[in-house]
Amino acid sequence: MLQFVATGVVFGSILAVTASGLSLVYAILKLTNFAHGDMVTFGAYVALFLNLALGLDVWWTLPLAFIAGALLAVALDGLVWAPMRRRGAGTVAMMIASIGVALALRNALVFLFGADTTRFDMPVQPKVPLGSLPVMMSADDWEVIVAAAVAILGLHLLLTRTAIGRAMRALSDNAALAWVSGVDVDRVIRWTWIVGGGLAGAGGVLYGMTQPFNTNMGWFLLLPIFAAIIVGGIGNPYGAILGGLLIGVAQEVSVAVLPTQYRLAVGFVVMILVLLVYPRGLLGQRSLS
Repeated sequence: MLQFVATGVVFGSILAVTASGLSLVYAILKLTNFAHGDMVTFGAYVALFLNLALGLDVWWTLPLAFIAGALLAVALDGLVWAPMRRRGAGTVAMMIASIGVALALRNALVFLFGADTTRFDMPVQPKVPLGSLPVMMSADDWEVIVAAAVAILGLHLLLTRTAIGRAMRALSDNAALAWVSGVDVDRVIRWTWIVGGGLAGAGGVLYGMTQPFNTNMGWFLLLPIFAAIIVGGIGNPYGAILGGLLIGVAQEVSVAVLPTQYRLAVGFVVMILVLLVYPRGLLGQRSLS
């Protein structure tokens, strides 16, 4: 059982990184972005290109995938979301548009890279015992956990120790008041996409380090990402981190007693059980402040 918990922490760390980015976007823009999963896939394939075509070590591709994800998110905002906001599009229209963006991005990746399952060119790390515990973990597992922790710490410091982070929290709490108080809303929105898209890109690399992937990876990963956000509290990045770890561990532990095809369903069962006790999620009553 401890082995499944350890595997769940690795997967949950990846969910925490990707879910926190999506939750941040929702907290500030109130956009349910179904394209977020395919932005995760985009980050993985950017790293794959850098790794296979340019011979770059996978770890060096991580910050570059973050930058690529950030640039993609800002570009999509300029092409899609900003024009829709200026025209007063509602939340449902924005959500449906995000599905269209997701399909377009996914098919673009299929056109460029094909639909076959692939993986990074990196040495296979042997799993070694964790002290005296009946747990086997590889160096890659530990590196994924550490990288996720660094990303989460960076997000926390951004939100709590920087001027742009304080502006993000103000806009999340009360957009109208932030506007009249002189907050540069356009700048905050741009940074929101930089952070959210960057975390998506980085999450794609971390996922690809743990297992093979294909262009449908983000679509299937999107479901547990949404479950993590709902469990933690919609619009709360810290809750998304907690929810990601909880969903990741629950899905992996379930493999000990259930066939693997039920893993995804277990995550949603956990989500329902949490909502029965905490209807707004574990941290749903707290804002970014």
